[in-house]
Amino acid sequence: MKSKDKTSETVKYLFEAGQLKRVKRSGWWLIGVDNPETVAEHSFRTAVVGYVIASLEGLNPDKVAMTALFHDFPETRLNDMHKVGQRYIDFKDAEISAFREQVSRLPEKIRKDLSERIHYNHEDATPEDTAARDADYIECALQAKEYIDKGYKEAQDWLDNIKTVIRTETAKKMLAEIERTDSNSWWKGLKNIKR
Repeated sequence: MKSKDKTSETVKYLFEAGQLKRVKRSGWWLIGVDNPETVAEHSFRTAVVGYVIASLEGLNPDKVAMTALFHDFPETRLNDMHKVGQRYIDFKDAEISAFREQVSRLPEKIRKDLSERIHYNHEDATPEDTAARDADYIECALQAKEYIDKGYKEAQDWLDNIKTVIRTETAKKMLAEIERTDSNSWWKGLKNIKR
């Protein structure tokens, strides 16, 4: 029997991905950030960080970047729930349920690939899963430092908590450097470069 064409369902999945551009990262509201970044913005930089961490750790950077890119996709349906709210709701089970339902819209090959790569059960973590998780934390650390440099001193709590959960040596070195670095330093001196 010929498999059903999933183009219509795949397009719906892609439209759903756009929802992440509207879902705000809610944890920052706790410290008074009125307009925090979106989940899509977070996921993009997490994928970049994941690629770098994996490359430096000798892991598969494509796998880690892809895992990082898709890790918060269930938030199209669940929204972003900060850790205080997660104390009262089994958010991991909800993420797993939403993820399974979401990928069911995709062709079997893509569904299988995503299901094999995106793990919400951290007990079965591969080294690539660990690197992707560290990338998620490092992206939060970068964002926290950017908020600290804008005057949101309570964002230091994110940095302090991240120190206790990151696992890779690369992420540990990055976190130490993030704390020492002015988040605006990347562009300083570039205006005077001659071409």
